[in-house]
Amino acid sequence: MTWRVLICFALMLTAGAAQAACFADYKAKRDGPLRLHYGVAEVTGPCSPGNAQAELAPRLAADGWTLLSVVSVFDASELTEKEENAGEFFLRY
Repeated sequence: MTWRVLICFALMLTAGAAQAACFADYKAKRDGPLRLHYGVAEVTGPCSPGNAQAELAPRLAADGWTLLSVVSVFDASELTEKEENAGEFFLRY
């Protein structure tokens, strides 16, 4: 019986690790003087705009940025095409 419980637990752990990576592209600003940037960040948890906003706002705020909007959420298949536009803010936050 103990082995069955351990096997089930191990399967649950590996299933969580197998979830696809989630990324979000966003727009942020910093005042004094006004600076704007577009960036791409990895998001954990549900791959939704609401979750991305909840995760990114404090990350950006810790460095003096204010999240303006989450443009979209996407998987790793779209990551390469967004890298050039994000520049120095690609996977920075």
